[in-house]
Amino acid sequence: MNLRFRFVVVERLGKEPAGHHYMQVHLNDDFSYQVEYREGGPEHHFQAHVPAQPEMLRPQPVADVLQAWAFERPGWREALDWTPWNGSPD
Repeated sequence: MNLRFRFVVVERLGKEPAGHHYMQVHLNDDFSYQVEYREGGPEHHFQAHVPAQPEMLRPQPVADVLQAWAFERPGWREALDWTPWNGSPD
């Protein structure tokens, strides 16, 4: 990810309803991240904001959560402070 390619979306195929099981990440102008995941209908859509860290401009903490979600590893839900998605960042 970089300021030219700001989005990453990973979708779980084979889950119903189709198109409603994914995690996505957006890199903001200030190098913070907006992370969202959805597991079904809109009531199962959550977001987290990961603030920019001056000493680290790499996406490693966010990449770790995305990878753990993709491979259904334990612990990814506890790694960030998730709130219900309200249609806007923060």
